Amino acid sequence: MGVSKTMNLNPVLEVVGLKKSYKETVAVDGVSFEVRPNEIVGLLGPNGAGKTTTINMILGVLEPSEGLVRIEGKDIAKKRSEAMARTNFAAVYAQIPGNLTISQNLRIFGLIYGVENLENRINDLIEEFELERFRDAKCGILSSGEQTRVALAKAMLNKPHLLLLDEPTASLDPSTAQIIRRKIKDYARNGSGGVLWTSHNMHEVAEVCDRVLFLSHGKILLEGDPKTLPQKHGKKDLEELFIAVAREPLSLEF
Repeated sequence: MGVSKTMNLNPVLEVVGLKKSYKETVAVDGVSFEVRPNEIVGLLGPNGAGKTTTINMILGVLEPSEGLVRIEGKDIAKKRSEAMARTNFAAVYAQIPGNLTISQNLRIFGLIYGVENLENRINDLIEEFELERFRDAKCGILSSGEQTRVALAKAMLNKPHLLLLDEPTASLDPSTAQIIRRKIKDYARNGSGGVLWTSHNMHEVAEVCDRVLFLSHGKILLEGDPKTLPQKHGKKDLEELFIAVAREPLSLEF
């Protein structure tokens, strides 16, 4: 199913006027955007642009200074439990507990999310992410790539309608990263969910994302189709555009 067929559906995620300030420092400054069903949106920008702060506000980990977040129409400030039941995430900084095995971790997170037929769901995910031989291994002894696959399996446990991915393939070799990208694309196309994806790999973003948002100093500077947006701003590809956003953002404002 293409994005064009979902334009009239209600957004999975609505972010409206989101702002986060720390005394005199403004980390996120009036950000607004949507993620629609079956859509993968890339949230891009250099380190310090406000990407992770934005994701943490969407998850309810950080309280916005201003603005609101709705997940399937539910304001997370008022109905956080209901909104989070439809949400999941994976991030390089949110590591799975290392003293538990893969199956123990998935069971605990599955209970937290109230997953039905949990043992079957765990078995399906262990097979899907090719983790069978590590099922009873403690996560702390796994390689970074294996831990990433466990984190992605955890993120899929509750079949989320909103999937937040912060650098999901950063620790993976190119072959495994390609497989993971395909799985996430299939998840977005074949279900009713949407994905918000951050990455510094612009080739990956161009392959996966339907739309991208470039953050600079806490504000959305550019938005559009990753395949055509660079040419609109006189750049040959997304990586060249990213470099321009990081180094010379004022030259791109219109």
